[in-house]
Amino acid sequence: MKVCVFGAGAVGGYLASKLLASGLDCLSIVARGAHGSAIAQHGLTLVEGGVRKCAFPVQVVASAQKLQPQDLVFVALKAHALPAAAADIAHLMAPGGTAVFVTNGIPWWWTFRGASTGATPLPLLDPDGALWKQVRPERALGCVVYSANRRVGPGVIEHVANNRWIFGEPDGRASARLHAVHALAQRAGLHAETPGDVRREIWTKLLRNAPLNSVCALTRLPIGRLAEQPGLVALCHGVIDEIVAIAAAQGHDIADHAAEAREAPLRGGAMGGQATQPMLPSMLQDVLAGARTESEAILGQVQRFARDASVAVPRIDVLLSLLRGLEASVQARAG
Repeated sequence: MKVCVFGAGAVGGYLASKLLASGLDCLSIVARGAHGSAIAQHGLTLVEGGVRKCAFPVQVVASAQKLQPQDLVFVALKAHALPAAAADIAHLMAPGGTAVFVTNGIPWWWTFRGASTGATPLPLLDPDGALWKQVRPERALGCVVYSANRRVGPGVIEHVANNRWIFGEPDGRASARLHAVHALAQRAGLHAETPGDVRREIWTKLLRNAPLNSVCALTRLPIGRLAEQPGLVALCHGVIDEIVAIAAAQGHDIADHAAEAREAPLRGGAMGGQATQPMLPSMLQDVLAGARTESEAILGQVQRFARDASVAVPRIDVLLSLLRGLEASVQARAG
């Protein structure tokens, strides 16, 4: 089975490193710039628990078009980069191939629940329907990841905390391809699960993602320092309450996970055990790097669901407006 990791940043690089360490000798990587060049020349290095391990993929390319079709593609690009990469993702997939989308927030395939549902794309996440038409939602698998990592240099990934990977079919089936991905992940030492309702798992992660990513990005504070500032933890808790209400309006009761999510800003974001470094959510890492954030997938589409269900979300409204303003500022500086 030919396997590709498309995007070997913090999470994608950790995933690729674990797959390589498990003995998977058919793994290719699509990675650009100095990071991709370093992996091609010196291998992909993972620092985990103070131990450095280096492994070489079978092929490292800057362009997905240079690879042969793959049986399994782990897409670890940011949500906002996916529409522009639709043709590349489609090219990478062999007939009968599968793409596992390792992304934060609401995924582009969200409305798909089977071929007969008459679902349509979400304009905020797939504006022109490129992913819907070229990749096609029936070829996608969902993935919810709790894994804090950071890229510390070209070709080098450091694992900070957490290792939980949840996979699911958009239509909830227990398919053969889902079991194959689950088995592959387990062999790689990933704590993999297939609970059945991947959308509920996405909402559950949003209990952490929505408040921590947005508040940390706007304040530039790591999770462990939020409690030092009066009002920030209360703000996170208010966002959690709003996520619970939106999820309930969509038919998902996640109230039983709210208490655990409320503890996250108080214990630095780690889920059992200690983080080896201060935990910087992905949106904070993007802001510090002067890059775009996943604000639309993490908050924008969530707000849209709230509007559709007439659920009041005053905290999300303010945070999203601020994040969009921050995005405009980042893009202006980049321009």
